[in-house]
Amino acid sequence: MQVVYGFCFINVLDNLKSSRPPQGHFDRNRPNTRTDNNKSGVRINEEIKAPTIRVVDSEGNMLGIMPVREARDIAYQQEKDLVEIAPQANPPVCKIIDFGKYQYELHKREKMQKKQQHQSQLKEVRFKAGTDTHDFDFKTRHAREFLLEGDKVKATVFFRGREIQHTEFGAQLLLRFIEKLEDVSKVDQPLKAEGKTLSVTLAPDKEKQKKNQKAKTE
Repeated sequence: MQVVYGFCFINVLDNLKSSRPPQGHFDRNRPNTRTDNNKSGVRINEEIKAPTIRVVDSEGNMLGIMPVREARDIAYQQEKDLVEIAPQANPPVCKIIDFGKYQYELHKREKMQKKQQHQSQLKEVRFKAGTDTHDFDFKTRHAREFLLEGDKVKATVFFRGREIQHTEFGAQLLLRFIEKLEDVSKVDQPLKAEGKTLSVTLAPDKEKQKKNQKAKTE
C-alpha cells in the first residue's frame, strides 16, 4: 500500500512539472493588465492588428520586419511590451519597451514642448515711493517667479502729491529691484518716467538662469 501511495505521489509531481510553462514562456490566454488598463490611445501588445510590422528594440536597434505574433513573443520573453510608435508607416513601426517607461517619456516630452511653446506675457508689480522692505521683498519674489516662468516684468513706482518732486527715491528703489533680480534677468526697457510714475521692464535671461541651475546641481 505504501508503494502505491509513493507511486501516485511521483505521478502527481511529474504532472505538475509537465504542466509548468518553460522559463520565458508567455501564456497567450493570460489577461494582459497593461492592455486592459491602456487609455493612452497608443496600441500595444494584443491591440496591434497589423499582421506584419517593423520592429525596433529598446536600444533603438532595428530587428527588421516580422509577423506581429513573433514580435510579441520576443517582447514577452524580455518581460516588456510591444508598442506601436508609427502606425501610419508601411508596415507599422513597433518598439519593444516597457510601456510604463514609454508613457513617462512621452509625458515628459509633451511637458517640455508645452514649456517651449509658452508665450511670454508682461506682468506688472507696483510700488509706492515709500514702499517698506517687507513689501519690496514680497513683490520682488513674485517678480522672480514670473521671470523664471518666461514672462517679462514691469516694475512701476507711483508718486503721490509732492512725492513727484523726489523721483530719486523711486529710481533708487527700481535700481535695487534690478540688482535683486540680475541673476535671472536683463533690462529690457530702462527707467522711464511717465506722468506720476517711474518704471523699468525686465526680461528673462535664459543663459543666467541655466548657469544658476547648473551651479545648484553641482
